[in-house]
Amino acid sequence: MKTLVIEDDLKILQFLDQGLKQANFSVDTAADGNLGWEKVSNHPYDVIILDMMLPGMDGFSILNKMRTAKIKTPVLILSAKKSLEDRVAGLDQGGDDYLVKPFAFAELLSRVNALIRRARPMEEETSLSYGDISMDLPSREVQRQGKKIVLQVKEFALLEYFMKNPGKVLTKSLILEKIWGYDFDPQTNVVDVLVCRLRNKIDKDFSEKVIQTHRGIGYVLKKD
Repeated sequence: MKTLVIEDDLKILQFLDQGLKQANFSVDTAADGNLGWEKVSNHPYDVIILDMMLPGMDGFSILNKMRTAKIKTPVLILSAKKSLEDRVAGLDQGGDDYLVKPFAFAELLSRVNALIRRARPMEEETSLSYGDISMDLPSREVQRQGKKIVLQVKEFALLEYFMKNPGKVLTKSLILEKIWGYDFDPQTNVVDVLVCRLRNKIDKDFSEKVIQTHRGIGYVLKKD
């Protein structure tokens, strides 16, 4: 992870530089606002730690220029100002979090990691696998031991649900809610019928049966 620290207090700057590097971050530093903005505008960072009171260009100006330029890098504001008004002003200018000096490094590191996690887009799953079964979600193609298996819409949805929850017993109520999207009479046998259809395609022609019944509870995707 690449981090930029913009801080004019050299003791704090050195402390953060050393601590972040020990936490396996790549760190750039700037001791004034003008140099800080030059680095922000010319290099990509995963997170920026920004003091507000800086020589040259202050932190508020850097934040404003960043957001105007559509630079979306998350920013942790450092400030000796701890009033509610100061915190609100920093966040309103485009800061993502606000930490008051003096601070514990452990808390700063935790906040930095949280900002990075939030900034990462969620990666959408495109494929699933369990044992010798594979599913390609965009193409809706299912294979077991290299053999293509053609599934109907609800059969595919049920297998996907199983494969996203391997080893977990799924009750009939959960399956009804997930696959049909609303409640059926709990005594209905639509789940049993669907599971039977899926078994005929996934398990019937293979020695290892992976869709198992927990009598009176539900079903589970589990190897023998």
